[in-house]
Amino acid sequence: MAIELDAFDCKLLMEVQRDAQIPQSELGARVNLSTAAVNRRLRRLADEGVIDRYAAIVSPEKTGHPITVVANVEVESEQIDLLDAMKRTFARCPQVQQCYYVAGEWDFVLILAVRDMDQYTELTRQLFFSNNNVKRFKTLVSMSRVKVGLEVPLVASAE
Repeated sequence: MAIELDAFDCKLLMEVQRDAQIPQSELGARVNLSTAAVNRRLRRLADEGVIDRYAAIVSPEKTGHPITVVANVEVESEQIDLLDAMKRTFARCPQVQQCYYVAGEWDFVLILAVRDMDQYTELTRQLFFSNNNVKRFKTLVSMSRVKVGLEVPLVASAE
């Protein structure tokens, strides 16, 4: 369920999505609120689950994981316990950056960061070939990262 956000909340969230380390005093100046008001609003947004967490964005290329792979996975059975087991397996794998359970031709879409194709080959064995519920999978290897992000576009609720 969506939380009602006013214009100040949206401005704060847009700024924090761009730079989570920005000092609250500077945030206040940017959105025209006092530092105390910024602090209260950010705490409320975190308490209400609007802000999931604060994190650093690490360069995969500079940390030895230059290859981004998109893997589409089709399952044999959509039995709920089997799907839940797959979700847990994908969520536990450190190379899986994102995992989506989707509607359509494929059942899962995974975004992986890997060192090289040998590592991805090993992951296909662990995640797909050894899983009896994987019917087939398709691999797409990224040639370049054009846009990567998790920023949510925000517009204040009508008042």
